[in-house]
Amino acid sequence: MIDIPVNFFEKVATIVEQTRAYVGRTADLAMCIAYFEVGRMIVEQEQGGKARAEYKRRLLAELSVFLGKRFGKGFSETNLKSARKFYQIYAPVIRQTLSAEFENRRFLTDQAGLPQKGQTLSAELYPFTLSWSHYQILMRVQNEQERHFYEIESVNQQWTVRQLQRQYGSSLYERLALSRNKDEVMRLANDGQVVAKPRDVLKNPLVLEFLGMEESLSCSESDLESAIISKLQAFLLELGKGFLFEARQKRFTYDEDNFWVDLVFYNRLLQCYVLIDLKADKLKHQDLGQMQMYVNYFDRHVKTEHENPTVGILLCKEKNDSVVKMTLPKDANIYASEYSLYLPDKALLQAKLAEWVEEFEAVRGADTESPMTQI
Repeated sequence: MIDIPVNFFEKVATIVEQTRAYVGRTADLAMCIAYFEVGRMIVEQEQGGKARAEYKRRLLAELSVFLGKRFGKGFSETNLKSARKFYQIYAPVIRQTLSAEFENRRFLTDQAGLPQKGQTLSAELYPFTLSWSHYQILMRVQNEQERHFYEIESVNQQWTVRQLQRQYGSSLYERLALSRNKDEVMRLANDGQVVAKPRDVLKNPLVLEFLGMEESLSCSESDLESAIISKLQAFLLELGKGFLFEARQKRFTYDEDNFWVDLVFYNRLLQCYVLIDLKADKLKHQDLGQMQMYVNYFDRHVKTEHENPTVGILLCKEKNDSVVKMTLPKDANIYASEYSLYLPDKALLQAKLAEWVEEFEAVRGADTESPMTQI
């Protein structure tokens, strides 16, 4: 018999997988560059003294027919409109990214600050890191800061198109922003979701529409727990970065009494246990006291010396922030977050976030114009 090393087949398979991944990324980049350049040519043609709406409609319709005959599917009028919008949105980004390269390589640029026609650019100079399907979703996001956030998270978390659609549809950006201090809102747009402290993992509300449960008074905590376990992968995605599932109904015994924690997770970024207790009704101060006991037990008897203090999260149907503040000490590592079994009203969350940002800018402006600052 031929003596074949045990890991030989795995090594060959790894090469094939890496090659396929590379080809996929290269194809995605090439498609994005193509649509960007098609969009640029459409915009330039429309602006070339032909501003009438009828001309624009004919241009896209006839171009679609021409490209369809030569290349087949992929160049419908809808896609060409998307290409035009893609260029309009990302031209400023590309202009900023490539400006240094144009200067170093002595590229000739047009009035828009982009390279003139006939000059070949390396594909690596285009800052497209996602698929065309991802960008089609991102182009729907009107707010530039919000769009940048979803773009960063899609790359960092390797979201599929479906996952990006779900996170945008569930208003992840607004929910994260509203769970933070006003002076941290702008950081989301620049850096994405950075998990450096327990509060960074919170969202309000936590959206659990994927459980398929109807809003009703008959929903019990055990029903909610069972539904979460059956959809654990989706629940982990909603929880966010770094979460690993350890156990449900984790039992521990203290002074001959048994206690059960609904859900136990570990967050590898925070390097700590995260305990979640489910409450199907309004949060009570007794619930907070119970969670404090759970956290104390894990800190004293479960976590190791190199791990950070345990975090407790009470996931409830309704909470009163005043009761939470009055019950817990200021340094408590316990948080309350509401959950929703349906997608939130995005317009309402956007309006609330806009109010927060406006208040923040007003306060910052007042500080800048203060007498002490002027002196």
